[in-house]
Amino acid sequence: MKSRQLIELENRYGAHNYHPLDVVIHRGEGVWVEDVEGNRYLDCLSAYSALNQGHCHPRIMETLVTQASTLTLTSRAFRNDQLPLFYQEICELTGYEMALPMNTGAEAVETAIKAARKWGYTVKGVPDGQAEIVTCAGNFHGRTLTVVSFSTEPEYKAGFAPYTPGFVTIPYGDADALRAAITPNTVAFLFEPIQGEGGVVVPPDGYLRAVREICAEHDVLTMADEIQTGLGRTGRLFACDHEDVKPDVMILGKALSGGAYPVSVVLSSREVLGVFKPGDHGSTFGGNPLGCAVARTALKVLAEEGMVDNAARMGEYFQERLAEINSPHIKEVRGKGLLIGVELHLEAGGARRFCEALRARGVLVKETRTHVIRFAPPLIITREEIDWALERVQDVLIMPLSK
Repeated sequence: MKSRQLIELENRYGAHNYHPLDVVIHRGEGVWVEDVEGNRYLDCLSAYSALNQGHCHPRIMETLVTQASTLTLTSRAFRNDQLPLFYQEICELTGYEMALPMNTGAEAVETAIKAARKWGYTVKGVPDGQAEIVTCAGNFHGRTLTVVSFSTEPEYKAGFAPYTPGFVTIPYGDADALRAAITPNTVAFLFEPIQGEGGVVVPPDGYLRAVREICAEHDVLTMADEIQTGLGRTGRLFACDHEDVKPDVMILGKALSGGAYPVSVVLSSREVLGVFKPGDHGSTFGGNPLGCAVARTALKVLAEEGMVDNAARMGEYFQERLAEINSPHIKEVRGKGLLIGVELHLEAGGARRFCEALRARGVLVKETRTHVIRFAPPLIITREEIDWALERVQDVLIMPLSK
């Protein structure tokens, strides 16, 4: 079927909870994808950083096929031979004592919230039902009801009240605001090292170290949502590594499976994750052998094929070249590694039209927060491929405003 027919079917039968660009992707390999008509595109979004290792990485695909032909699911009622190895390898890689696997990023965030609350009651001694978690304005941690309860984006919350209580919101990047918000009932501070969906917002230098010290001083857990920023995206294994900060709780997803299967995980100490007892929390698919096998290979690929270092080098080059574009529409270029945001002036009329124009020229990006174009290609991208994209990006960003 042609793109037009497939788009018509999707619009007719699917709930309209997304506003995708009108490209119908059929095939992907590395940094390139192809639509149903055979047109080729450079993917500069990577499924919101789930495809750090690139589309259909051969080693990940080999593991996926082999494990899918052997054993896919046992539930956690029984043990499997992949979960223990996944535990060992991810804990040794990250330096955490324990892991709790789930499927989606939002599930992992919910898991971290539950762990923090239970830790607050059983370890810190917060009165039952009084635990508070501090979050940041502009955050994006998923779409569940609890998560949207502490979102500051009206679009994410409208029509979903009543909201889950127990959250306090402060400005992002303001360590003094965190200090002022902490009370004896505060159990955790949940944050993104860089706010991706919020517009690729990078906090001030020293912010991560400051919040780590403040939280340690007040016996408050630091919980880093590195679902989008982790696993090499910013040119370090984790974005927190840029300030040599190790949060108490690390939340990972997306690229944990190289985009091949939904896998997420919460990492922490025995003191924190040890609060869970049998029956407290679970997931039928969480920790399944297929997901664990794929995640094990996805992590090996990142480390063994130099993808993190490549993200640092190519990200610096990409950002520098974007900043050189002489466009009246560009307000700021910012980011770390291969997570880059190009913020446009309000007068530019929003980022969507630029994303559509780039799609027509063979480059796939997506707008965020209306006025920001996010660039996040797979970490395997080369300088030649970046140059190819930049020619088209420059053409688009110097387009005159429509009259």
